[in-house]
Amino acid sequence: MSTQIPKQTEKAEETAETETEAPSKGDERRAEKRRRADERRRQREAEEAEKAAADENTVELRVFRYDPDVEGKQEPRFDTFHVPFEKGMTVLDALMYARDTYDSSLTFRHSCRQAVCGSDAMFVNGGQKLACKTQIGELEEPIRVEPLPHAEVTKDLVVDMEHFYDQMEAVEPYFQTNEYPEGELEEQRQTRENREKIKMSTRCIWCSACMSSCNIAAGDNEYLGPAAINKAYRFAMDEREGEDIKQKRLEIIEQEHGVWRCQTQFSCTEVCPKDIPLTEHIQELKREAVKNNLKFW
Repeated sequence: MSTQIPKQTEKAEETAETETEAPSKGDERRAEKRRRADERRRQREAEEAEKAAADENTVELRVFRYDPDVEGKQEPRFDTFHVPFEKGMTVLDALMYARDTYDSSLTFRHSCRQAVCGSDAMFVNGGQKLACKTQIGELEEPIRVEPLPHAEVTKDLVVDMEHFYDQMEAVEPYFQTNEYPEGELEEQRQTRENREKIKMSTRCIWCSACMSSCNIAAGDNEYLGPAAINKAYRFAMDEREGEDIKQKRLEIIEQEHGVWRCQTQFSCTEVCPKDIPLTEHIQELKREAVKNNLKFW
């Protein structure tokens, strides 16, 4: 497993001793009340987990756990949850059941639950997948759920996406043109053929599964990555942007850590949940870059 855990900072220097006030009787009663409530909750969760484990119609989840802010949870580990199986259940459904029934501190991202937002990309049984799209019935048990590899883990199954967003921003992922239609209300129409050419590239949902699967991105932190290059492809191949803007985009992707770093391993294409031919798009941009450079010879 290549999950990245932030390096533990050195223990804080001992702070100067300060006088603390003794807790009042009311504080002691409230603390005791909270302690008893936590104890009853843990006992109830343990009983439910034991009952679920004895039930044959359950699936076993082994979920990565890590929390740098809680003492006792700073060492990465796997927790086991037994979840009642239902036909059509997804990995996200199982995680939500485990969180709501056994451990409310279990942390993961999710939103639309329809494979559109891309927020629940995870490493499931050794592969990058969308949790809301992956059927439990198609997986071998025990089902191992981890955060995306090659990204810093923030907590449990949540990773820091800032670097991925920086790489996407680097290719200027928005439409630009110097050629505007004559009429004020006239649309910038795109030909049907050109729309078909870039159609697949527009399906990216920014889940970062491709970036996580890329061995080049794992070794070169400055590599733009398949998602960002695909986004550059989407606009570089849009005939409405014009030659000047296309030239600018090719210069961005031709940089040292751009398209030429790709070694055509197809790992990004294999894990893309939207079936975007990422490797083909990268190769086509390489050919465009070569043709563009030949013009100046």
